[in-house]
Amino acid sequence: MLAEGEITVEGRLPWSSNATLLVAVAADGECLRAVYKPERGERPLWDFPPGLWRREIAAYRVSEALGWSIVPETIARADGPFGEGSLQLFLEDADQQSHYFTLLEDPAHHDDLRRIAVFDLLINNADRKGGHCLRTSDTRICGIDHGLAFRTQPSLRTVIWDFGGEQLDDAWRSDLARMAEAMPDDLEDLLTRAEREALRIRARALAETERLPYVPEDDRPYPWPLV
Repeated sequence: MLAEGEITVEGRLPWSSNATLLVAVAADGECLRAVYKPERGERPLWDFPPGLWRREIAAYRVSEALGWSIVPETIARADGPFGEGSLQLFLEDADQQSHYFTLLEDPAHHDDLRRIAVFDLLINNADRKGGHCLRTSDTRICGIDHGLAFRTQPSLRTVIWDFGGEQLDDAWRSDLARMAEAMPDDLEDLLTRAEREALRIRARALAETERLPYVPEDDRPYPWPLV
């Protein structure tokens, strides 16, 4: 349905710096909601080229290649109402009142949050705000908004620093080592060769790292606003 359904814009999601639209996608008498991010709605940035929506899709494909299922299903659509962009499944069952700082209060969520922290290190996420962590009805924590990721230069900005110094799960390190040895082929149309190579290098480095890093003292490690 995401790939072939008819897209109808329902409205714009608030507090987004770029055009982020809630849409209905209908096909064969069924309908679901999705988040549509057209390239035409992006504001120019000095540190990222146009086409941030491609990075949204790349984040989904990396998450799936690892088997971590952090990012909701995200695909490309060339025929959207405002042109080419990404279409991401809208999590209808997500708790819209929760965010990273409320989720952190419950130790039951800590493994999911640690894994998102590792994922952000891998994709070099420059914008992990607290509101980009969503709890679904089955208590799984998902991550959204990955348009500012995959730079070749170090750009990590995240609110998830509370697990600094903690041990990395051996199974996650194994997943990262596997990715470093065999990068997903379906990233070639989304990231440059240099960005894919930087991703491979980060995957290898994380696979060989035993503990999560602490907050850097001489950088800008937090996004703004925090939520």
